[in-house]
Amino acid sequence: MPKTQKDNLFELVKSLSKSEKRQFKLFVGRLGVNEDAKFMTLFDILERLSHYDETEILKHDSIRKKQLSNLKAHLYKQILISLRLNPSHQNIRVQIREQLDFATILYNKGLHNQSLRILDKAKLVAMAHEEKNMAYEIIELEKVIESQYITRSISSRADELTIQAKNVSRLNVITSKLSNLSLQLYGIFLKQGYVKNDEEYNWITDYFNARMPEIDMDMLGFREKLWLYKAYLWYSFLTQDFLSCYRYARKWVELFYENEEMIKLNPVFFLRGQQYLLEALFFIKDVERFKETLQAFEGAVAKADFPKGKNIESLVFLHLNSHKINLYFMEGRFEEGIPMVKDVLLGLEKYEGTIDEHHVMMFYYKIACLYFGAGQNKTCIQYLDKIISNKTLEMREDLLCFSRILNLVAHFEAGEDYHLDRLIKSTYKFLIKMEDLYQVQKEMIRFIRQLGDIYPHQLKAEFIKLHENLKQFEDDPYERRSFLYLDILSWLESHITGKSIPQIIQEKALALKQER
Repeated sequence: MPKTQKDNLFELVKSLSKSEKRQFKLFVGRLGVNEDAKFMTLFDILERLSHYDETEILKHDSIRKKQLSNLKAHLYKQILISLRLNPSHQNIRVQIREQLDFATILYNKGLHNQSLRILDKAKLVAMAHEEKNMAYEIIELEKVIESQYITRSISSRADELTIQAKNVSRLNVITSKLSNLSLQLYGIFLKQGYVKNDEEYNWITDYFNARMPEIDMDMLGFREKLWLYKAYLWYSFLTQDFLSCYRYARKWVELFYENEEMIKLNPVFFLRGQQYLLEALFFIKDVERFKETLQAFEGAVAKADFPKGKNIESLVFLHLNSHKINLYFMEGRFEEGIPMVKDVLLGLEKYEGTIDEHHVMMFYYKIACLYFGAGQNKTCIQYLDKIISNKTLEMREDLLCFSRILNLVAHFEAGEDYHLDRLIKSTYKFLIKMEDLYQVQKEMIRFIRQLGDIYPHQLKAEFIKLHENLKQFEDDPYERRSFLYLDILSWLESHITGKSIPQIIQEKALALKQER
C-alpha cells in the first residue's frame, strides 16, 4: 500500500475548526478583490479533498502547475494571519507581542512618548506572566528610545532601565542554562537510556553537577523553578532514582497549582508535569497516591477554563488513558481494563497525525499486557505483532525487547507450540544483537535457549530456578526497571503457586500498602 503524500498546507487546512474556517473566509473576503482570488479556490479544493492529491488540484483551470507553489505559500501565510486574529489564539504571549509591535510602529512614526507608555504597560504584563524574554526585548527597545530622544519621562530612567535589564538578563541566563541542561539530559536518555552500572552513574552525575548553575532559590521566579525541577527530574530518571523523580515531579505540579494562571499559559508543561508525576508513582508502586493524583489530573483538565485545542486534547487523551491502564496493572484488574481498549483505539484514530507512532506502539504494548493479564493470550499476540512487524519505526530497544519476550510467553501460554521453536530462535537472535543487555535480559536469554529442550514435567522446576535467578535483581537499582515493562516474576509465581496473575499482583499490592 503506497504511503499517503503529506503536505503542510493540506494538514493546516484539515486542522481548522468550523469557526476558524468561517473566520478565514470572512478575513479574506474583507476586500471585494479577494472574493475570486485563486488562493481561495485552492482553499476550497483542499477543504473538500480527503487526502492531498496534486493531480486533483491541477484539474481546475484557474490553477496552473507553475504557480501552485507560490499560491500554496500565500494561502499558508493568510491562514496563519487569520488564526492569529482568532480570539481562541489570543493568549498573553500573543497580546504582549502585539503591544510590542504597536510600540515599534509608534516609535518609527516619531511618537516616542506614546510608544514608551505602551512598552511600560506591556513590560508589567510580561513580568507578571514570567515572560522574561519578551520583557528583556521590551526593555531593550525602551533603552533605544530613551538613549536617542530626551523624553524626560522619569529623571532616573537610565539607571532604572539598566537595573531592570541586568536583573531580567541574569534570570534569562539561568533559565537558558537550566533548559539546556534539561534538554541535554533528555538527549542522553534517548541515545543511551538509563544508567546500567556505577561507571555510567558517576559519569552522568559529574556531567549534571558540572552544568548546574549556582542557584539562589529566593531569587527564582516560576519559569526558573520550572526548568530547575525539570533538570533534576531528568537526572533522577537517568539514574533510576524514582523516589527523587516523584519528589521533583510533585514540585513541578505544585508549582502550577500555586500559580494557576500559568496552567492556561503553559498547558503543555502542566500536562507533562502530571505525566511524570504519575509515571514516578507507577515506578515506586504507590497505588493510593497514584489514584489521588490521577483523579486530581482528571478534574483539572475537565474544568471549563482549561485550555482547548487539538494538541492539548491529544496530550490529555495520551496521558490520561496511558495511566488509567497503568492503574489496572498496579491493582491487577486486567479483565476490568479490557473495555478501555475500544475507547483507546478510537482515540488513536481521532488523533492520528498528532500522536507520534512511538506512543501508538506503547499503547499497543499496554493493550497486549492487559489481554495477557486477563488470560486472553491470542489477542495479546495480535497487538504484539503490530509492534514486532513494524519495520519502519525506530523504537526504544527495551520496548522491542520485552514485546518479543512477552510474545514468546503468550505463545507458550496459548499452547501454540508449532510456532514456539521458530519464535525461540528469532527472539534469541534479536536479544543477542542488543547492546548493553541488563542481567534480567541475559537470564531470559539463557531460559529461552533451553526452553525447546524442557519436558513438560520439568517446567515447574525450571520456573522455580528462573524465579530464583531473577528475584535477586528485583531491588537492584540498575535492574529493577526491567520488571516494570513485564512483570515476569508474577507470571512465574503464578505457575509455581497455581494462582492467577491478577491474584498474585493484588496480594503484592496489598502487602505493599500495609508496609506503607
